[in-house]
Amino acid sequence: MTAVDPQQLRTFVTVARLGSFSEAARELGYTQSAVSQQIAALEADLGAGLLDRRPVRPTGAGRRLLEHAAPLLVRLDAARADVARLAGAPSARLVLGATPLAVGAELGRVLGEVRRAHPGVDLVVRVLAQDVLPARVATGEVDLALVDGLAAPSDPLPLPDVGPLGTVAVDERPVAVALPAGHPLAGRAGVALADLSAARWLDAPDLTPTADRLRAAAGVDGFRPATRYRGTDVHGLLALVATGHGLTLLPAPVLAGAAGVASAPIAAPRLVHRTELVHGSLPEGPAALLARLLVG
Repeated sequence: MTAVDPQQLRTFVTVARLGSFSEAARELGYTQSAVSQQIAALEADLGAGLLDRRPVRPTGAGRRLLEHAAPLLVRLDAARADVARLAGAPSARLVLGATPLAVGAELGRVLGEVRRAHPGVDLVVRVLAQDVLPARVATGEVDLALVDGLAAPSDPLPLPDVGPLGTVAVDERPVAVALPAGHPLAGRAGVALADLSAARWLDAPDLTPTADRLRAAAGVDGFRPATRYRGTDVHGLLALVATGHGLTLLPAPVLAGAAGVASAPIAAPRLVHRTELVHGSLPEGPAALLARLLVG
């Protein structure tokens, strides 16, 4: 068996994702015949059928290969992007990725300093979910990223291993449970997260900890979602809290002054809302300056 051809692997992943040879050919810019030939060559090399043809879907061997393929392709793209960053001239474009709760007045101030130091820079802020941002940094789609999440005090965030990325803490804030005004727990000095496991919860994975993360933090089962919220608008999420659709965990400062919403700090376990800067190599330029300002 020879080494797996990365292009054949990428073609296989695309066909499996789209469930169609013709759609994959259109997306990749190949003929359908070329896609079929690449898949056949990969199957011959591995000695296993990877795709059923009618309908097009991964076989058991294909599903196992998909588990390996995604991280392998990300690492290949990350290696290419990392070398390009080190070898290339500083870019006149700075793309910062950020989770929704990481965007605020302090970030605006820091970006203003970068613009003053580099008046010709084209600044772009892309708001994305935490689970995709490390890979986007690794592959060069964004220059650096601010990600946030739930953690024990001074513990790093649990981020996927997608390449030789650096992380550094930018901010830690207390965590509170968001409650509708008038809730029996509103105004308590502190509540145990485990005591809330049977409550109605909002599932908002782009903004707040998932049920799995809450169960892991509290050490108990429960935290079943009553309502699912798919979006990044924290005001919309708080409107659902205010009208009784479920509880959620947020940084305490976010809840200050929210209409119809009360809060109670999480006293046990000890948790914080942590924000970290994620970056690859940073040659001198706007991205390096932004990184220094964010952690300084």
